[in-house]
Amino acid sequence: MKILVVGSGGREHALAWKIAQSPRIQMVYVAPGNGGTALDPHLQNVPISDPAALAQFVIQENIALTVVGPETPLAAGIVNIFREQNLKIFGPTKEAAQLESSKDFAKAFMQRHGIPTAEYQTFADVKAAHDYIDQKGAPIVIKADGLAAGKGVVVAMSLDEAHAAVDMMLSDNKLGDAGARVVIEEFLDGEEASFIVMVDGKNILPLATSQDHKRLQDNDQGPNTGGMGAYSPAPIVTPALHAKVMREIIQPTVQGMAKDGIPFTGFLYAGLMIDKSGNAKTLEFNCRMGDPETQPIMARLKTDFLTVAEHAVNGTLNEIELEWDRRTALGVVLAAAGYPDAPRKGDTITGIPVETADYVTFHAGTSFAGGKLTTSGGRVLCVVGLGDSVKMAQRQAYAAADQIKFDGMQFRRDIGWRALKRPG
Repeated sequence: MKILVVGSGGREHALAWKIAQSPRIQMVYVAPGNGGTALDPHLQNVPISDPAALAQFVIQENIALTVVGPETPLAAGIVNIFREQNLKIFGPTKEAAQLESSKDFAKAFMQRHGIPTAEYQTFADVKAAHDYIDQKGAPIVIKADGLAAGKGVVVAMSLDEAHAAVDMMLSDNKLGDAGARVVIEEFLDGEEASFIVMVDGKNILPLATSQDHKRLQDNDQGPNTGGMGAYSPAPIVTPALHAKVMREIIQPTVQGMAKDGIPFTGFLYAGLMIDKSGNAKTLEFNCRMGDPETQPIMARLKTDFLTVAEHAVNGTLNEIELEWDRRTALGVVLAAAGYPDAPRKGDTITGIPVETADYVTFHAGTSFAGGKLTTSGGRVLCVVGLGDSVKMAQRQAYAAADQIKFDGMQFRRDIGWRALKRPG
C-alpha cells in the first residue's frame, strides 16, 4: 500500500517514519519532504506543493491515503480538492480549518458553544484597539487573526508592549493579511499543555498528552518560537483533568462543529492553559498535530499508525484503541544560527547518531543534495530520547544531541524542567 504525507517539517518526518513501520506499506511519499526523509530508504520525497497537482499525483500513483501535516495546505482547501475527486485524505476541510486559520472564528465559536476560553474582542480599527487596551490594562494578549507561522501572538506584559503589537499588526501591516484584524484577549496565568486528538467527524481518539517549550532559551527566557522541545506524557494532565478536558472542551468542539454544519475531521489540537486549581481554558485550536509534540508522541506510539489512519478516514475511530510505550519520550530541537528572526541556511550537518531503541532524530529544516546534509530552515532537527523517567529520557536525548554538529547550532538544555519539578 502507498501513502502520501504532505509537508516538510519534523512533524511530517515523524508521521512518515511511523507509517513506514507498518508491514503493509509499500512506499510512503512525503511532499515536499526534507533532508531526513530523502535519506530514509522507506520514504520518498515528491517535489510538489500545489494541492491540485498532489491530487493528480495520488491518482497517478494509486495512493491509498493521504495524511496532511501543516496548516497552510489545510487552510488552502487541500481536503476539499481531494474529496471532490473521491480521494481518501485525513485532515479538516477549508471551512473546518478556520478553527486555526482565523482566531476570530475560533473565539466566536467557543463563545457560542460555551467552551472555556479567555475573554476577548476583535478589532480592525487601530484607535478602537488602543482604547480597549487602555481600558483593560496589562498584561494582555494580542493575536493576529490569521495564520502567521507562530509569530502572530504577543503576550504583552506592559501597555507599551501591547500598543506596539497593535501598531505592528494593524498599522504597519508587518504580518500582511494575517494581521488585518487582531484579537485582543485577557491574559491567562498557569501552565500550558498540548491536548491532541484525532477526529473522524463524530468519533474522537485522544493521543498521548504532551507539553512543549516555546521560548528560545533556558528557564523560558528569550523570544517565542515554534517550539524548542517537547515531552510525552505531560504529568500536569492527570486522568481527572484529561476526562474534564474531553468533557468540557473536546467533545463540545466536535459536536459544535457538526451542529454548525462543518463537521471536523483530522487532528484537533487544543492549546490549554491550566490554572493552579486544575481548571483548563482553551488558548487556541490547531487543526493539525503540534511540532515538536508529534515527534515524542510518535516515538511512543506502538499501534500500527497506518491502521489508525484508515479508521480515521473511514469514520471508525471508535473501533480502535492505541497502545503506548510506557516510557517517557523527550524531544530536543536543534535550531539554526539566527533563529527565530533570521535563521541561517546552508550550514553542513554532521554526527547524527544512528537510530536506536532509546533515541531517534527527526529532520525539519534540512536538505540533502550532492551527498551533503545542510540546514535549510529555523528548526533543523528534533532529537527524541526515550527513558523510564523524564530524567532518563532527557539524558538519552542530550547524549544524542551532543554528537551532532553544525555551525551556529542553538538548543535548550532544560527541556522537561516543568515535569522534573512536579512533586511525586
